[in-house]
Amino acid sequence: MFTKAIAAILALPFVAQLVSADTCTRTYTAQAGDICDSISAANDVSTYQLAVVNVGIIDEACDNLVVGQSYCLGWQGQDCTTTYVVKQNDDCDIISSAAGINTTILYENNPQIDDYCSNIYIGEVLCTANTVQVPPAPAGTTPATSIPATATPANPDGDLPWCDE
Repeated sequence: MFTKAIAAILALPFVAQLVSADTCTRTYTAQAGDICDSISAANDVSTYQLAVVNVGIIDEACDNLVVGQSYCLGWQGQDCTTTYVVKQNDDCDIISSAAGINTTILYENNPQIDDYCSNIYIGEVLCTANTVQVPPAPAGTTPATSIPATATPANPDGDLPWCDE
């Protein structure tokens, strides 16, 4: 009995740390017409972060939002509020330069971006903080790297616009 009590007491800080890591710090209540990108843009939360903190609640296509339901926007200690909305002809160099960060940090905060930065899309909201602030993808999951079927690629030909002839 005493051994179990000591084990429980010793485990308490670790359990508290796990619980606090998933403590929601901001929420948003869905409105008619909302999509994940519009929620993200209006609330300074990356599209990736919105998906991760609501894994199992919001599906990968983000087509199951329920009007009136509250969604978490960020977890305590893992809540990026410095964001950038992707525009036409953007690429990772343009975005990181505009944000004053290097591409390594951009990729760390947005693990859904592929190695060639060819899967960002117009309206996607990226974390552009100068330190890594987003939560990792939950164990056993991989961030979606495909462009949603209804989205327009930011740079569809994969080339910089001023290099076209």
